[in-house]
Amino acid sequence: MVKVFEKPKALTDKPFHYCPGCTHGIIHRLVAEAIDELDIQQKTIGVAPVGCAVFAYDYFNCDMMEAAHGRAPAVATGIKRVHPDKVVFTYQGDGDLASIGAAEIVHAATRGEKITTIFVNNAIYGMTGGQMAPTTLVGQVTATSPYGRQPEIAGYPIRISEMLSTIEGAAYIARVSVHDIKHLMQAKKAIKKAFEIQIKGKGFSIVEVLSTCPTNWGLTPIEALNWLKENMIPYYPLGVKKDIDGGGE
Repeated sequence: MVKVFEKPKALTDKPFHYCPGCTHGIIHRLVAEAIDELDIQQKTIGVAPVGCAVFAYDYFNCDMMEAAHGRAPAVATGIKRVHPDKVVFTYQGDGDLASIGAAEIVHAATRGEKITTIFVNNAIYGMTGGQMAPTTLVGQVTATSPYGRQPEIAGYPIRISEMLSTIEGAAYIARVSVHDIKHLMQAKKAIKKAFEIQIKGKGFSIVEVLSTCPTNWGLTPIEALNWLKENMIPYYPLGVKKDIDGGGE
């Protein structure tokens, strides 16, 4: 019998701890599939910070390092500079990367660090109880914005990919989603391309993945996927924002 579908070698056998309907597990698999296809498992080092991704070292079957909240790009920078032959990636949520870690990601891109970031944007703080994040949409209800985010008080959601695309050292920036099969395939392609950019030594690469948080959104898994499509994508349009190798939306 021909086996046509199996667990990627770059994933361990440990069951995911994520809430039902959370798309972190899907994103983990896409990253692992890209690592397998590029045959880089033995030289890949991942960095995970605080947040829902804090236990990433349990799931990725490669060397992993834990970083303080928001500091994954700084840790990844140190690893890559000491081991330039390794493929180094960070796996970060929006509460981590776009808030306490905003300076870290901006300056990693500015320096053109040859690392890859997987940025999971679910528009909310997941692990700590569903507070408003820098990416929370205007009007979105969270634990700390019970009447919805009000821009006159909390400002507007940050479009991280568009912001980083203006930075000279950034080589590849894309925003993808995992709400249906078509977009899963596009997300996989972008993640693989981001790793390839690093392997070629082109510069900093990041893939922003629009993700769901059914638990803190107060929705069923299916409702959450539809909410992402109807509310997040209009504000966070998908596509390649920068690619020094060529290519676009």
